[in-house]
Amino acid sequence: MKYFFLSDGWSVGRVWSVGGLWDEAMRRRPPDIQRLGLSLWDKEEQMWLYRAEDAVLMIEVKLTHPEVSPGSGAGIGQVVLTRLITADQVLERLCTAGAECYGNNALNSSN
Repeated sequence: MKYFFLSDGWSVGRVWSVGGLWDEAMRRRPPDIQRLGLSLWDKEEQMWLYRAEDAVLMIEVKLTHPEVSPGSGAGIGQVVLTRLITADQVLERLCTAGAECYGNNALNSSN
């Protein structure tokens, strides 16, 4: 698996694999890219962790609501992520930042 962080207001666009642009008709499925229930804060911006299958080489991300996050990408419409990170690199990043866990696997603080 490969990983990347993406802040609120950004979404996944086109995806590339070894053969070029991901072809859902040929592969008979979309690429497996999932937002996980883990985020970190970087310069007052919440960055969500995403997981992508190994076949994914590059991912285009697009600003979905420029008016929502004026400081995060003003003037930028899209970016292509060419260096997805490993699980070890995710752990390094989480150890040096304020990380929060959300979703079904979040710890119950009432115990």
